[in-house]
Amino acid sequence: MNEKKEIFADGIGQIHFAGGMVRFDFVTLQPTEDGKPPVPQGSIRVIMPPNGFLAAFNSMQQLIDKLLEAGVLQKNEAAKK
Repeated sequence: MNEKKEIFADGIGQIHFAGGMVRFDFVTLQPTEDGKPPVPQGSIRVIMPPNGFLAAFNSMQQLIDKLLEAGVLQKNEAAKK
């Protein structure tokens, strides 16, 4: 089996569209002084064409639906108001 590279990110700092491509800027949380919250720091950028972005979005939506069905996630009805 081929070895796959794993990349960890705490979240996405920004998503933007530039040069005809969708760009995801992933962040990791970096510690600061004691008692202060960690600060997000850019770690990696993923760039994909719009069709790739739509395919990824559809895959994520399907996974969200499965997680909702399994009870792992719950809809936040208050956020829709």
